[in-house]
Amino acid sequence: MADDRPARKATRGEVKRVEQLTPHMIRVVLGGDGLAEFGAGEFTDHYVKLLFAPHGVTYPEPFDLAAIQRDLPREQFPTTRTYTVRAWDPEAVELTLDFVYHGDSGLAGPWAAGARPGDEIHFFGPGGAYAPDPQAGWHLLVGDESALPAIAASLERLPAGALAHVFVEVAGPEEEQALDTSADAKIVWLHRGGAPIGEALVAAVRALDFPPGAPHAFVHGEAGFVKELRRHLRTERGIPLPQLSISGYWRLGRDDEAWRSSKKEWNRQIEEEEAAALSS
Repeated sequence: MADDRPARKATRGEVKRVEQLTPHMIRVVLGGDGLAEFGAGEFTDHYVKLLFAPHGVTYPEPFDLAAIQRDLPREQFPTTRTYTVRAWDPEAVELTLDFVYHGDSGLAGPWAAGARPGDEIHFFGPGGAYAPDPQAGWHLLVGDESALPAIAASLERLPAGALAHVFVEVAGPEEEQALDTSADAKIVWLHRGGAPIGEALVAAVRALDFPPGAPHAFVHGEAGFVKELRRHLRTERGIPLPQLSISGYWRLGRDDEAWRSSKKEWNRQIEEEEAAALSS
C-alpha cells in the first residue's frame, strides 16, 4: 500500500556566527532564507533534528530525504542528531543552537567546531513539549550540559519573582555560563570532576528542602541519573506526572540512533517499576 502521508520538508539553515561559550560548549547561530517559515516559541525545550551527510557525500538541491532514501545506498543516508533550540529570533530570523564539544569524538560537536559562516545544514522540527507553568507554586530545573540550553531558555521565560531551584552539573567551573532570569532563582552549579555523570544532581535534589506548594519540574540529561531522580520525585516526593517533564536526552555508551531505538522500551520499564512502587 502506498504511503499517502505528505513527506516531511527539511529546513535549510545557513551558519551566521560561531562562538566558543566555554571550553566544551560551542554556539552556532543559523539564518538564511530557508528559515523564513520556521517557527518556535511555544515551548522552552523546542528541539530540531539536524541531518549530517556522511563524509564526502553531497545531496542534490532541493534537499529531499525521501528521494535520498529511495535513490542512494543506506550508507549515504544522513545521520540525525537532536539538539535543543537555545533561542529563536523571528525578527532577525536567527536560530541559536548550543553544542557540547569533546574534541574529535562524536558527530555534531566536531561539526560545530569546524562550522564557518556560509556553511549549510538541513534539519527537521521544531518539536517540544515543556514550558514552565506560570501558575506553579515553584519550579525545579535539573540537568547536565545537554539540558543546559533548555534550562537557560526556561529561566528566561519564568515570570518575575517566581521561585525556582536550579541544579546544573558540568565538568568544572570553567563550564559555567551566565544565566539571565527575572525569577527568584536559586542557581547551583555542580562540578562533576571525575565523578559519574549525574551523581551530584541526584544528591542535590535528594537533599533539597522542598518549598511549600506544587512544583513544576524539568529534569533532563543522561538517562541513568534521570531514572534515579524520576523514581525519587514520583515515589518518594509524590509529585504527579503532569507536574513533571522528565526524560533521558542521551545515554552513556550509546549514540543518538541506538538510544532513540531503545528509549520506548526504557520508558515502559520505568513506568512498570514506578506503578509497582506506588501501589505497594
